[in-house]
Amino acid sequence: MEEMTIAGIRRGNRLSPNHIGNDAAIFSLTAEHLRESGCQVNEYIESDLLLHDLKEKAIFNMVRDWKSIYKLQELEDQGHIVINSGYGIENCTREKMTRLLLDHHIPHPTSLFLSTQADPTEAIEEAGLDHCWIKRGDFHAIHREDVTYVRNREEAKSILKEYAIRGIPSVVINEHLVGDLVKFYGVTGTDFFYWFYPSNRHYSKFGLETINGTAHGIPFSQDDMQQICNEAARVLNVHIYGGDCIISEEGEIHIIDFNDWPSFAPCREEAAPYIARRIYELITK
Repeated sequence: MEEMTIAGIRRGNRLSPNHIGNDAAIFSLTAEHLRESGCQVNEYIESDLLLHDLKEKAIFNMVRDWKSIYKLQELEDQGHIVINSGYGIENCTREKMTRLLLDHHIPHPTSLFLSTQADPTEAIEEAGLDHCWIKRGDFHAIHREDVTYVRNREEAKSILKEYAIRGIPSVVINEHLVGDLVKFYGVTGTDFFYWFYPSNRHYSKFGLETINGTAHGIPFSQDDMQQICNEAARVLNVHIYGGDCIISEEGEIHIIDFNDWPSFAPCREEAAPYIARRIYELITK
């Protein structure tokens, strides 16, 4: 690899719920591998992006703040190479993500899009969603309360009122899928793909993984899962990704969440070289 100068922007701590150390660790490992490859990496925090004009034409980042996302989009429009794209990061916010996955026929739960001022009773009844998940539609999940499992329509109505009080304008309501919950991590354009059952490792971000219970090890095709996830990444315009899916009793795979550059906590040592290599390839391409 020839020497080049790259900007790396860390994720703000406020937007790393329960994963501040893990997010910092994968960023640092990626920067280390880029430096070992001969790149000069200038590190910044999200506020630097807003306060200073970056000289570097290539940027890798883990930003999540809206102002930072819009700044990245502005830099992309000016010709900077940005990984993950600011537009891709915005695509991974809940409502945009759900609409894009459904529109492109990526396996995903039946979903509704509602204002928090609405009464969800009729819509939920028509969709047959007795057990469902209510998720803030305007952003990523920052707090545990941004994703709520509900067991009946009255409970759903109450949760929408709570979201409205918290200033959340819209929600996505996902059908609750029964099956094995699997977490995955991937890097497009590489062979890297890692998955595991969070129930077997007591791994949880907000403690919601327990709803699906202990995984039973339902057989499924890892190749199919990787193909579905890479196609979702293409649709959402991100290269470094992770998320969650449900394996049904028939072995069918449905993505229920998809994130731009998660922490890769269970596999960051293995993932970091692939992430660095992919960043370099996209920059030089």
